[in-house]
Amino acid sequence: MTSTGTGTRWLTAGQQRVWRTFLLGSTRLLDRLERELRERHGLSLPEYEILVRLSESAGRQLRMAELAASVSHSRSRVTHTVTRLEAAGLVRRTVCPTDRRGVVAELTDEGYIRLVEAAPTHVDGVRGHLVDLVDADDFEAVGRVFAAAAQQLDPGCAAALPRITRE
Repeated sequence: MTSTGTGTRWLTAGQQRVWRTFLLGSTRLLDRLERELRERHGLSLPEYEILVRLSESAGRQLRMAELAASVSHSRSRVTHTVTRLEAAGLVRRTVCPTDRRGVVAELTDEGYIRLVEAAPTHVDGVRGHLVDLVDADDFEAVGRVFAAAAQQLDPGCAAALPRITRE
């Protein structure tokens, strides 16, 4: 496509190839990670991420609003996902003790056990399908690219972004 005088800065042929490769690769990667978690542990990728966030928080619990912000999903999507996890006995919800209007999601012992069982599958998948395929400099560049995109799209998320450093 060429410029039509509308001021649109069209992608170059090379940029278009990179963009389409990103779409294909990221879709296939996320689909594979999801399939591996579902087949081996009965968890979706969003469910796994919620279990991870809860396991990393103090007391293995977070207010629902904080949980939604930590996984960058809408509150309603997180509510639906937590409802499934709660039905499976992996998470429980309680009223926030310091603010009776808030709701806290807490990782149950059963949820922690499921997470411990699923984590090697997920980490092996991330390594095998992405990390170990590229050199460290390229992988760090991916982190910087998506940190820049996240900050531009949501300047408030900068505090939640992990710092990318050479190991």
